[in-house]
Amino acid sequence: MTVREDIRNIAIIAHVDHGKTTLVDGMLKESGIFHAKQEVEERVMDDNDLEKERGITILSKNTAVDYQGTKINIIDTPGHADFGGEVERILKMVDGVLLVVDAFEGPMPQTKFVLTKALELELTPIVVINKIDRPKARPEAVVDEVLDLFIDLGATEEQIEFPVIYASALEGFAQEDLAAENDDLDPLFEAIKEHIPAPEGELDAPLQMIVTTIEYNDYVGQMALGKINRGQVTEGEEVAICQRGGEVDSKKISKLFTYHGLERKEVAEAKVGEIVALAGLEGINIGETVADLEQPEALPFVKIEEPTVAMTFTTNDSPFAGQEGDFVTSRKLKERLLNELEKNVALQVEELAPDTFKVSGRGELHLSILIETMRREGYELQVSKPEAIIKEEDGQKLEPIEEVTIDVPEEFMGTVIELLGQRKGQMQEMNHLSETRVRLVFEVPARGLIGFRSEFLTKTKGEGILNHNFSHYDDYRGEIFTRKTGSIVADRQGEVSRYGIFNAQERGSIFVEPGVKVYAGMIVGSNAREQDLDINICKQKKLDNMRSGSADEAMILTPATELSLEEALEYITEDELVEVTPENIRLRKRILGKKKRIKSNRE
Repeated sequence: MTVREDIRNIAIIAHVDHGKTTLVDGMLKESGIFHAKQEVEERVMDDNDLEKERGITILSKNTAVDYQGTKINIIDTPGHADFGGEVERILKMVDGVLLVVDAFEGPMPQTKFVLTKALELELTPIVVINKIDRPKARPEAVVDEVLDLFIDLGATEEQIEFPVIYASALEGFAQEDLAAENDDLDPLFEAIKEHIPAPEGELDAPLQMIVTTIEYNDYVGQMALGKINRGQVTEGEEVAICQRGGEVDSKKISKLFTYHGLERKEVAEAKVGEIVALAGLEGINIGETVADLEQPEALPFVKIEEPTVAMTFTTNDSPFAGQEGDFVTSRKLKERLLNELEKNVALQVEELAPDTFKVSGRGELHLSILIETMRREGYELQVSKPEAIIKEEDGQKLEPIEEVTIDVPEEFMGTVIELLGQRKGQMQEMNHLSETRVRLVFEVPARGLIGFRSEFLTKTKGEGILNHNFSHYDDYRGEIFTRKTGSIVADRQGEVSRYGIFNAQERGSIFVEPGVKVYAGMIVGSNAREQDLDINICKQKKLDNMRSGSADEAMILTPATELSLEEALEYITEDELVEVTPENIRLRKRILGKKKRIKSNRE
């Protein structure tokens, strides 16, 4: 058995916004990856446009730093529960984890989720209490909460004896003792060298490497990433691909890379314990094993949690279809969704009809990021309201239940309890975070959270913090009535006028600005009453000798409510769709014609 004392493989796991990507920034800077005059942007690992815009990590990423002769391979993982599939598979590549926890917020739902997966794989944890310089930080209490979490999750005695590092990733310092003073991250690097086990395996045995990530490169094409569990691999070698169905194929490795800082470094060979990227294995999938050609043996792959939310994706058939996108056909839509399956292991796609696909994922955000990515690539499509996936076992209906953690000012506590009570939520815990803020923990059906976030932010005046994570399947909790308002629907095709908005805005909130092109059946606002309202939003004021068009300018219009993609998905009901194009997000009725809609409702 060979032990690679020169390597440590770690994943950084945390709840969203607890500072893990900033911590990776600090580790990269201190290790000397960047030269003195190089400009380095914040959260350098978040290289995806969507990640930069939203301030969250969506995709797992690899990097590596050298510390006193030891190479530390670091994997930055997503912090949002909807991207848990990314976390689950990459944990197969590492021997330990840095669990980053905010010194004020403490353990949150995603902290519990990722820690459960790490403990199941018997990975060695180091707990990093981050943001200790934050106002009202309570690092000692947070350490106790983390210990309680370890115990609740059934951690072993060795795992419970976790080392604790106190840090400020933003300021770039870490320390073993709160009373100590330090200005660098050396204590963190030392803890990694001391506590994270060195990778080990049989160097002289036949090659085994499970593929945990697929990447694409403009020069070498598809690349398969993973950790070498056994043996060694060389550039130009013929290897066996052990496929999921049991078949074995052979491929030749054209290029072999390891990681150094933010770049991949081409090497001639790599040995057991190293994280590598292999080019030339076109068609390989996540979860398949790269093995010795003469003795191909497959490795078991980590089980990915089942999806909890589903939507239908269809081709765009609105009157404006094909005007803004490059890819509009059902064939292109199908190809894109099947390509996504190769790298997005938590996603499922089922073809319901030639132009309709049921896409299932881990949550609304998981699916909305896919939709947003597709529209930026030039796709046009229509999507339905997200729905929770209901199971049936032994004749009993079961639905996914989410653990919801809410931090709010105490004055809004009653409002939140009432709102979630209407959505079949059951409160589990209530704790005071400070003199003015409380933390409420609920169990809520996943379908009860669809459309809840915007209402929650409105009711708490933007001061509430909402986090949720899949907990378990439980008995179906009955009907939930959510949206209580109807839609304002355009009754004809045309261009929105100021006069049309002026007349319509007294009926509710408007989603469109003057000059926007609309079609009959397109949703242009939210009605204050329960029923839908069809109006002429394009109506022009009749001009005569006494009135002029300039009178339109004097009309005071309420600013339009602009809906993001997530807000649009939350707003629509079962008889409505979101039309997504590279240039616009439109809301529409499934049946565009008013008479046909009325007839359909009667049937």
